[in-house]
Amino acid sequence: MRDLEIDADLPWRHRLGLIVLKTDETIEQDFRRFASDPSIALYHTRIESAPNVTPETLRQMAARIPGAAALLPDDTPLAVIGYGCTSASTVLGEARVAELVQSIHPRAIVTNPLSALKAAARALGVSRLGLVSPYIRSVTDALEAEMQKSGMPFVAATVFGQEEERVVARIALSSIREAAEDLSRDNTVEAIFASCTNLRAASVIAETERSTGKPFLCSNQVLAWHMMRLAGITRPVPELGRLGSVQLAGQADTVREHVA
Repeated sequence: MRDLEIDADLPWRHRLGLIVLKTDETIEQDFRRFASDPSIALYHTRIESAPNVTPETLRQMAARIPGAAALLPDDTPLAVIGYGCTSASTVLGEARVAELVQSIHPRAIVTNPLSALKAAARALGVSRLGLVSPYIRSVTDALEAEMQKSGMPFVAATVFGQEEERVVARIALSSIREAAEDLSRDNTVEAIFASCTNLRAASVIAETERSTGKPFLCSNQVLAWHMMRLAGITRPVPELGRLGSVQLAGQADTVREHVA
């Protein structure tokens, strides 16, 4: 048997976990671009999810979150775990999602696209948003009610009214961009948010910000930004648009304490 050396640890400074819906065809493609920093190890797991997005199917995921989280590595602590569903985080509640993930990974900080959107809006100094929603009206209503309660209302919205996840992933980039441009003409809109991790909105961040003159946010972008900032990664990330140069003050020490 040949002698070998064993490293004391793995080379990646920042270890992040991501819970991806079975039906999601988009989020992993976006995260490959956003989290390409060689200091980041990004671990994915999948969670069973229905092909149609309704409040009822979203609630069903609560029982499955611990099992999906248990498939993430636990030999060394993950600094941050992201639950990749905007609408389920709204229906289940951000605190409940965190509780379910932390039942398996108690030392990890947990976030989701809804929490990340709120943090991104605060960091950018915006509070009156326009919404591009691929969802049916009942799911969109829940998201709008939550943001209203948080003091960051959607003052204008475009709703595509799609229930089927496969269709959401195939909404044309031009439709997403044009919907955002229409919303930007409302002078009360300070920034636009395109919801859903399966929507390919991250592919049009730069051009939409150029054409609207306003910050353009979307689920995968804000989630990646929030996870990196929570993990103490402070470098600018140009791929995230305007948001990529914004810091999340005071979080790096929190993470170090959490995983120490």
